[in-house]
Amino acid sequence: MIHYLKGIPLDSEIPNNINEIVLGAGCFWGVEKKFWDIPGVYLTSVGYSGGDTENPSYEDVCYNNTNHVEVVKINFDHEILKLEEILKIFWECHDPTQGMRQGNDIGTQYRSVIFCNNESDIEIATKSKDRFQKILNENNFNQITTEISLVKNYFDAEEYHQQYLAKNPNGYCGIGGTGCKFE
Repeated sequence: MIHYLKGIPLDSEIPNNINEIVLGAGCFWGVEKKFWDIPGVYLTSVGYSGGDTENPSYEDVCYNNTNHVEVVKINFDHEILKLEEILKIFWECHDPTQGMRQGNDIGTQYRSVIFCNNESDIEIATKSKDRFQKILNENNFNQITTEISLVKNYFDAEEYHQQYLAKNPNGYCGIGGTGCKFE
């Protein structure tokens, strides 16, 4: 599979200066669109992560009990784009207090997650969560339900899901934030 916008094979070797984070914030189409054009993002892809099934299909994730989340894998140059900046966009683009849903999209596959490759990134993500929780508290929102852990697995979604909203500009995107700004 080739990234529709960047022309880079999704399975290409990632340069050494590129970091990775895997985020789930609802329907992966809209979440991926939030990140693919940001300076410093080398590559994005959508997939399934965190579950118990090897190589799940979209139908498996939607209709079987796989425990996978629809996620976006973001490969980024940390010299240009800091993880904190990615997390700011993540927190603002969805409602991390909704549990197993985002808006009308309901199910475990739509839960909020941050899957990291190392303990240092987990610490950064946890601090950002605590900071955003204070902002949410000031605005009468519930507790954040976002899971933060080391990445367990990642499986690319089918080709037609990759950069879906670039190929289908009028496609459905059910993500929406709380209106709270991460300051």
